[in-house]
Amino acid sequence: MEIPTIFKNLEPYINDILQEPQLSDATVKITCRALTVQEAIGSPERNDFPLQKGKEKLMQANIDGFAGQAFTDMPGLYEGTLENALTMQATNNFRRAVIIASLNAALRKLGRASNTIHCRDAGPKECSLQAVQLVKQTFGHPKIAVIGLQPAIVEQLAGHFETRVFDLDPDNIGHIKCNVLIEDGDIDPQEIEAWSDIVFATGSTIANGTIDPFIKMKKPVFFYGTTIAGVADLLGLKRFCPTSA
Repeated sequence: MEIPTIFKNLEPYINDILQEPQLSDATVKITCRALTVQEAIGSPERNDFPLQKGKEKLMQANIDGFAGQAFTDMPGLYEGTLENALTMQATNNFRRAVIIASLNAALRKLGRASNTIHCRDAGPKECSLQAVQLVKQTFGHPKIAVIGLQPAIVEQLAGHFETRVFDLDPDNIGHIKCNVLIEDGDIDPQEIEAWSDIVFATGSTIANGTIDPFIKMKKPVFFYGTTIAGVADLLGLKRFCPTSA
């Protein structure tokens, strides 16, 4: 797969990060593994999150006790130097997850990224309620496109605003979920932008390589979740993830 443009844009930032005194030691090692469902999300009120259905895993990188995460459908184990993790070629979903989780951990260690740990238990519901408040207070009553089926957020947004949801999981496409018809996410992004007033896009678009069109949109785009934590800081992207740690 062709390397998404955003990873090429991140290269100078990564080079600077690797020069940081706290991180420049070549012997600094990271471990990266997929968390269990309980570790990742605890016991929320609902059981329809992709993590719970086994569709995705949450990869977590640790650097000296500082953690960063990335959702992926291609989990695996990685142990190595930070430099090797951040400079590997972003040619598949596993590699992108390692890069992003490691970047999030590095920026958390440097104090440049916050909220890098997924919310647990009642957190997803509280997050979804805050999403409604954000939209009402900032935009009134807009049309919202949601990229990625995050059921708690979708249910709340669809209950208050005109909402369309786009997803890549064939088991979701064409079915009613959270009172909304789930549409095929493999659609011209220009069509999504033309219809919507604002977009809520999962931050895992950077890990699955589909983020490029969304960072080019002129409409407001809010990336939600922990995956996008570090990149949002580096590139100045709007991020929504209020109940993460």
